[in-house]
Amino acid sequence: MAGLELLSDQGYRVDGRRAGELRKIQARMGVFAQADGSAYIEQGNTKALAVVYGPHEIRGSRSRALPDRALVNCQYSSATFSTGERKRRPHGDRKSCEMGLQLRQTFEAAILTQLHPRSQIDIYVQVLQADGGTYAACVNAATLAVMDAGIPMRDFVCACSAGFVDSTALADLSHVEEAAGGPQLALALLPASGQIALLEMDARLHEDHLEQVLETAARAARDVHTVLDRVVRQHVREAAILLGD
Repeated sequence: MAGLELLSDQGYRVDGRRAGELRKIQARMGVFAQADGSAYIEQGNTKALAVVYGPHEIRGSRSRALPDRALVNCQYSSATFSTGERKRRPHGDRKSCEMGLQLRQTFEAAILTQLHPRSQIDIYVQVLQADGGTYAACVNAATLAVMDAGIPMRDFVCACSAGFVDSTALADLSHVEEAAGGPQLALALLPASGQIALLEMDARLHEDHLEQVLETAARAARDVHTVLDRVVRQHVREAAILLGD
């Protein structure tokens, strides 16, 4: 990435966005009738699909059942064709397991699991095309799928990435910006309360800049919430029309 200018003197990024500007987000709910909940999202060129089953009885050993809350099971996978490298990533590889764990931690903080003791909620997310912000797209798709399933949540959980380039915080990183290296973080936020469901950094960032990057990610996550809220309201209106017919 040597020689690539990530931020121009005029404040524009490689794809023409301003520093704090999101990529275009498009989403749909209820894309699979067979699942209890489902959603598809596009954030720029990153595309993710999420399906939810449950709450249902614990599958397998009943000793896994939690007496006071539901067990949240999250599994992540990426399509073989999702990246340009065409490297086969079998389900259950290290990256998939780490992403599944991050998603579980995120949704354990958002789902009202105490309302469904001794049960299980399954969240499956697949990335169809990866172009930066993979974790954020997975969280946002899963949020819509959980809501489509009618599972009670404390709030939306909205995620976005952020980075730091030329003393400027950038929101919603593309693959080009991620591949260039430098400090990056991923944030999952419950926007109504401001509670952080998950925060991850994959490079060192001086504490003098941390607040700026974190605030940029939080502001972007609230912008994501505005879009997701609009998608949910549109889905409810369409469902009401169908029921009215």
